[in-house]
Amino acid sequence: MLESNPARVCRGGSGPRYPHRVPRVVVDVVLKPEISDPQGQAVLGALGRLGHAGVTGVRQGKHFVLDVEGTPDEAELREIAETLLANPVIEDVELHLSGS
Repeated sequence: MLESNPARVCRGGSGPRYPHRVPRVVVDVVLKPEISDPQGQAVLGALGRLGHAGVTGVRQGKHFVLDVEGTPDEAELREIAETLLANPVIEDVELHLSGS
């Protein structure tokens, strides 16, 4: 599991090596509520059979973690998510920027 932001090692000429934090952006993609989710329904059925009756709904999705250089540009990241990572006709996108 990716818990923390990785440190990258930089070299500046002949100077010492020093780590710096790379901004991390998490993109979650899930099917829109009106779209049927057979995998979520299968998991929900299995949970019921295993005695976990308190779970009343399951939606499956995709989780992407992007490490970016510099300050993340939310508009650019949203464009990436909506054109490459998701199908906006049937999926919703959530961006989670570092520090938010």
